[in-house]
Amino acid sequence: MAQSFLVFDFGTNEELAQEARHKVEGWKQGFRLDKKLLLKFDRSEAPQTTDAEPQPAAKPGRKRPANATAKNAKATEKDAEGEDAKENIELIIRLDFSDHERLSHQRWLDRIPSELPFKDLQSKIIRHNDADFAGTAERFDSLP
Repeated sequence: MAQSFLVFDFGTNEELAQEARHKVEGWKQGFRLDKKLLLKFDRSEAPQTTDAEPQPAAKPGRKRPANATAKNAKATEKDAEGEDAKENIELIIRLDFSDHERLSHQRWLDRIPSELPFKDLQSKIIRHNDADFAGTAERFDSLP
């Protein structure tokens, strides 16, 4: 069996990742590629590159209404959750064709990276004889 992996890095763009998943699911259904074309998402925390602005200190002689500070606290919590929710999304597609389907395997390796949601992304093709293949296969199997 000839297996290959395609790894696409979506960064933090969840919408584009879901569009790509929808496209692959359509191919699986339309071309009857149920077990030959599998995909999994690898979500990891994105590096924090945003500089958090410190909250301005309240003036000592001025009092705020209790509900105003509660609103500010809730807004701060929502901002913190929004920043923490940013994940680095990678889509791993495994092509698993039998030996007599080498032509189909090659055509899908050529087609997938050239299609619209995948075209502008950073991608990597890992074939069965590459050094990264064993690590990528183990990573793919460990994903839910």
